[in-house]
Amino acid sequence: MKELLYLYCITKDKPLICNFEDLGIKTHPIYFQGTYAIVSSVSPDDFNEDNLKKHLADMGWVEKNIRLHEKVIEEIMKGQVVLPFKFGTVFENEANVEKLLKTNGLEFKAVLASLDGKEEWGLKIYCNSEYFKDALCRGNERITEIDKEILAAGKGKAFFLKKKKDEIIKDVINEKISEYTKDCFERLKVTAVDTKINNILPKEVTEKQEDMVLNTAFLINKERLKGFVNVLAYLKTKYLNKGLILDCTGPWPPYNFCQKAHDG
Repeated sequence: MKELLYLYCITKDKPLICNFEDLGIKTHPIYFQGTYAIVSSVSPDDFNEDNLKKHLADMGWVEKNIRLHEKVIEEIMKGQVVLPFKFGTVFENEANVEKLLKTNGLEFKAVLASLDGKEEWGLKIYCNSEYFKDALCRGNERITEIDKEILAAGKGKAFFLKKKKDEIIKDVINEKISEYTKDCFERLKVTAVDTKINNILPKEVTEKQEDMVLNTAFLINKERLKGFVNVLAYLKTKYLNKGLILDCTGPWPPYNFCQKAHDG
């Protein structure tokens, strides 16, 4: 069976690195009127439509191949701006890749120009719920008042007051999480060219004990990266004793800021 072409990313310059020996991958560029598609040959046993669907049910296979996909793009982006494509983007032949470049060439060039000199950084904020709850309850007037009512109440009334206290604690926690995460986001947003708020991920995905309370991406001008890092350091210190954990990673391929080009 004829091999397929697997697309990693689009660039405006020919990449210097093509042979990723440590990954067992050799890429090559396909050029069309000012843009390059960076592809590698892959077996239809893995990547034709039917076989890919079967493999997607195997998390071990998916994780291994997504990691390879990311590593190739991250290496290429060290030397230039990239427009990354999602895992599993496959074409039958070079003519189809060229058609993609021809149809979307202007859009690809515009997005590449908008991303030039910029980096994507991700920020995920986690909350240590028990620590956060304890920190909030100490000295909170609403909770202090209801504690006094519970102590003074009879057994029956105390039961309902305790339920009310649980609701108050829940409200206070939600209010404070909203207040704190908004503060973090707004302060960092000032240093960014663009921002994206993503869906909160469950513990099954994050594999962390703490609950995720904010999932964001920032597009940062490389010349202003120091400002972003300084604000982040301030926020980490500010919320250190409030039960929040700020986990910032990057630079990443700018997936969050090139969706329009992929839809094009």
